[in-house]
Amino acid sequence: MKLIQKGGWHLKIGQLAKETGLSIHTLRYYEKEGILPPVKRNEKGIRIYDYEDVEWIKFARCLREAGMGITEMKKFAQLTQQGEKSKNERINLLRQRNTHLKNQIKELTRYMELINRKIDLYSLSTED
Repeated sequence: MKLIQKGGWHLKIGQLAKETGLSIHTLRYYEKEGILPPVKRNEKGIRIYDYEDVEWIKFARCLREAGMGITEMKKFAQLTQQGEKSKNERINLLRQRNTHLKNQIKELTRYMELINRKIDLYSLSTED
């Protein structure tokens, strides 16, 4: 679903939840924890999100799905808000996450190989 495009669009929290695949509860939690940048509100006090907010939230979801913990996500968000001066720290955090993912992939590949060997073994024993 692509409700939002760059330039002039605003979403309410329910629309944002659909766009990003995160629950409203999670979005509010991320806001409370400082993982999201300060949320804008309209004249009625309703949260509104623009293109940049959506892109940030999608990246935050990527970090979470990649196994980054809330504390580390908060740190990354704080560093991002500091701008250019924190670029190297952000790069280091992302490199650490990347290394962790590579190790997980290796481990999962080993598990998959073991499972495939068992499938082959069981398949041979049922052919008799």
